[in-house]
Amino acid sequence: MTATHLLELRNLACERDERFLFAQLNAGFYAGQVVQILGPNGSGKTTLLRILAGVSQDYHGDIEWQGQAISKVRWEFASELLYLGHLPGIKKSLTPLENLRWYASGQGAVTDEMLSAALAQVKLAGYEDTPCYRLSAGQLRRVALARLEFSRAKVWVLDEPFTALDKSGIAQLESRLTAHAQAGGLVLVTSHQDINVPNLQLLDLQDFSAHDQLIQEDAAYG
Repeated sequence: MTATHLLELRNLACERDERFLFAQLNAGFYAGQVVQILGPNGSGKTTLLRILAGVSQDYHGDIEWQGQAISKVRWEFASELLYLGHLPGIKKSLTPLENLRWYASGQGAVTDEMLSAALAQVKLAGYEDTPCYRLSAGQLRRVALARLEFSRAKVWVLDEPFTALDKSGIAQLESRLTAHAQAGGLVLVTSHQDINVPNLQLLDLQDFSAHDQLIQEDAAYG
C-alpha cells in the first residue's frame, strides 16, 4: 500500500521583482522525513518556508495537506504546524519562561513545570526568570528551540535553526529532529551547514530555478 503524502506541492512558483525564484516545484513529503531545503542565497529557501507556514500567500500553484487543498483545511494544517523563522522570535523584555508561556497559550494544558523542563532540555535551567536581553545570541536561539520540546505539531518548518548554536547545541538539535521524525513527524529545514540525521532527504531549489529551466528549454529546441 502506497503511503500518503502529508504535504504536497503542485507546480508551485514564486515571483519576486519580476523574476521567478522557483517554478514548477512538485514535491511530496511524508511522515517520518527530515527534509533539508538547499539552494544558494536568493534561491527562495526562506520564501518557500514562509509560504508553507502560511506567512506568505505570494505564490502560484497548489499546496495540499493530507490530500486536500490547503485553502480548505487551513485551520487543521495550522494546528499541526510549528514554524520557527530565521530570527529567534523572542521578546527580549520578557524572560524565557514568559516567552514560552505566550507560545504555549494556544496549546491547551502546558504547565510551567513542562516549560521549565523544556528550558532544561536546551541547557537553560536556571535562566527561566532572566530577562532575555541579558542572554547571548546562542541562548536566545535555545529559548526559541525550547518550543520543540513541548510542541504537539506534526510538521516542523525551521529556517536556519542551527544559527548561533555551539557543537553540543547542534548535536542536541539533530537528535531532536531525528526523534520527531521517528515519532511520525515531518521536518522541513534550511541550514547553511550539513545536517547529521539518519535518512536525510534533500530538496534543491536550484532544480526548480526558472532561469535554469529556460536554459534547458532553449538547449532542447536549439
